Amino acid sequence: MALSKPVASLSLDLDNKWSYMKTHGDQGWESFPSYLDVVVPRALSMLKAHGMTISFMIVGQDAALDKNREALAQIPAAGHEIGNHSFHHEQWFHMGPEAEIEAELARAEEHIERATGRRTVGFRGPGFVLSRPILDVLSRRGYLYDASTLPTYLGPLARAYYFMTSKLTPEEREKRKGLFGGLKDGLRPIDAYQWNLGDKRILEIPVTTMPGLKVPIHVSYALYVGVFSPALARQYFRSAMALCRLTGTSPSILLHPLDFLGREDEPDLSFFPAMGLPRDRKLAIVDWCLGILAREFEVLSLEAHALRLSQATALPAQSPVFSIPA
Repeated sequence: MALSKPVASLSLDLDNKWSYMKTHGDQGWESFPSYLDVVVPRALSMLKAHGMTISFMIVGQDAALDKNREALAQIPAAGHEIGNHSFHHEQWFHMGPEAEIEAELARAEEHIERATGRRTVGFRGPGFVLSRPILDVLSRRGYLYDASTLPTYLGPLARAYYFMTSKLTPEEREKRKGLFGGLKDGLRPIDAYQWNLGDKRILEIPVTTMPGLKVPIHVSYALYVGVFSPALARQYFRSAMALCRLTGTSPSILLHPLDFLGREDEPDLSFFPAMGLPRDRKLAIVDWCLGILAREFEVLSLEAHALRLSQATALPAQSPVFSIPA
C-alpha cells in the first residue's frame, strides 16, 4: 500500500492592478484598471493541469464591479474556494475601530457572494495585516480560519524596499507603516495554531516561511530569485519543500496574480522585481513549483486544510498580541 502524502495548502491573493497602483502611489488607480480577465483563465488552466483545488482570496471592490463578474465567476465554476481579502485592499484598515473593520469585511462578503455565489469562511489581510479587532470580527461572523500571518524577520526590509520604490507622500507612508509586519513577526509559528480569544478561538494558517530560517518561500519569492537564475529559483523552492517534509511542516504556499504575468503583459507594473521577466520564463518557474507541490504533497484549499486540522488533535494556542512598527 502506497504511503499517503503529507498535506499542503495553496492560495492565490487576487490583488488587482488598481490595488498595486494604489499601494505604489500611482495615479489612475481610481478607475480600477483590471487584468483579471487575463490572470484568472491563465491561473485556472495551470491549476487544472496539476489537478489542484485551491483558495482564491478576492478583493470586494473587484467583485462589486460588473466588468469583473465573468472572470470571478470562473473560479467557483472550476471548484475553487473563495476567500475574503477585504473590500478596499487598504493595508491600514486594521488600525481603525472595530465597527469600521466589521463594515469593511461585511461589505466585501456581500459583493463577493453576489459575484461568485459563495459565502466566505476564510480571510487574509492585505499586506498580511492583522489585529485583535479583526480576529474578534472574524470569530463573531463565523469564519473558519484566518490566513494573514507571515512569520518572517524580513518584513521591515520588504517595507523599506517598497517605500524606496514608491511615490508616496509622508502621510501615505505613515498609514502604511505596518505593512509586511515587524521583526517580532518572525517569532510567530509557521505551523497552524489557534488564536485564544477568551471564550472563543479561531484557527490561524500562516503563510509558511522556511523552517528554521523563516525567509519567505511563496512562489513570488522564487520568481525574485529567478531574475538571477531559473535554476537557483528551482533549487530554492525544492530546498524549502524538502525542509518542510523533514520537519513535518504542512506548508501553506501563496500565489499572486503577477506570478502569471510577464513584462509583456503589464509594463506599468515594472516596479515589482520579478516583473522584468518575460512571460514564458515566469510561467515555466511557476509551473515547475506547482509540479513539485503536486508530487510531494496532497494539495488542499485553505478551507479543506482548515477542516482537516479541526478534525485532528488539539492545536496549540497563541495570545493575539500585535504591535505596529514605529
